[in-house]
Amino acid sequence: MKLSAHYTRTSIYITLTVLLAGAVIYYFAINYIAQQQLDQGLQQQLSEAEEYVRSSNHDPQQYDLDKDHAVFIRTNEQELQKRFFDTTYFNPKEQRKEAGRAVEDLVKLKDANYKVVITISRAGQKYLIEVITIITLALLTGLLLVLFITNKYMLNGLWKPFQLTLKEIKQFNIADVDQFKGKPSKVEEFAELNEAIREMSLRVTHDYLNLKQFTENASHEMMTPLAVVTTKLDTLIQDETLNAEQLAQITDIYSSINKSSRLNQSLLLLAKLENKLITDEVPINLEVVLSEKMLQFQELMQTKDLSFKPNLQPKQVLASKYLIDILLNNLFSNAIRHNNPGGVIIIELNREQLSIKNTGANHSLNEQLIFERFQKGKESQGTGLGLTLVKNICQHYGYTIHYNYESGWHTFMLIF
Repeated sequence: MKLSAHYTRTSIYITLTVLLAGAVIYYFAINYIAQQQLDQGLQQQLSEAEEYVRSSNHDPQQYDLDKDHAVFIRTNEQELQKRFFDTTYFNPKEQRKEAGRAVEDLVKLKDANYKVVITISRAGQKYLIEVITIITLALLTGLLLVLFITNKYMLNGLWKPFQLTLKEIKQFNIADVDQFKGKPSKVEEFAELNEAIREMSLRVTHDYLNLKQFTENASHEMMTPLAVVTTKLDTLIQDETLNAEQLAQITDIYSSINKSSRLNQSLLLLAKLENKLITDEVPINLEVVLSEKMLQFQELMQTKDLSFKPNLQPKQVLASKYLIDILLNNLFSNAIRHNNPGGVIIIELNREQLSIKNTGANHSLNEQLIFERFQKGKESQGTGLGLTLVKNICQHYGYTIHYNYESGWHTFMLIF
């Protein structure tokens, strides 16, 4: 959920809670004030009724005083606590019962005591409270509607600089010459955010360029002596005066030098992949490339008496030929190197996925470690970076790579 939506929802919840609480308090306050006014009117009517009884000097009778009902009931009680209470009121004009308010008290006349009950209608008060409640709810609904529209549409411009900054951050490439600029904003917080991101991008770019220069220089300095050593070894190997033991030692040195060279190139390639420095993408027909790869590895297959079983359907991807070549080379090499003599490699390609399945060891590999750097078997002669390169290339193009083992078959599945 976007920040603006969170802000809108939170502000509406808080406003709704406050307004509802205020509406409830307002309702009870109005009801209390109206009831106090009715009680004051009843007290006045009670005073008039008591004055009437004392001035008439004869037994009081039921009478209607200003359309308010007063009832006198003779009682033997000497004391009666005056009280106000809700009751029903009979409207003689409408010939119906309505909500009413009444007061009850004791009136003394000579030696007799009378309980007087005066009742008045609450219909007007009830109608007034209902009207006030409806108006309050209408205002509450209108306020919430205005608040929602304001937050959702009119305040979108407030978040526009933030959205532009976020878009620029997503598009930021550490290798680009153009640096982060940020959209100017009158909002102080957004301006500070842009300035902080600008300074951070400058530091990151500076550190990246220094690291890139160091890596390139180190690689160049490493490759130069390795090339010299390789050339010297080539010359020594051609020397016919060497005995078998010396030739074996030179061959081991030659193999180690080649391994160091491959390791250096693999680490450089990983660095380029992680920093997204390889962008030469062209349409590639994978079924054609796979067919060519099977021919390239045919000689190596024959040394272990292996066979291919392809099932290739047309599939085109947009990628770097260099990276796809490395990806397939590592998957093919892995399937051949870890296969059993006389084994099989099944290659299946369709529009959704590429799977390379090979026979091999009768146990599963550790799926959590096989794609990590320098993870390899005890008998492996590789650099330990082959499957790491495969994983990083897949991540570079948004592919997913999975490993699965079932009944002696090891499968690497690449999902496009």
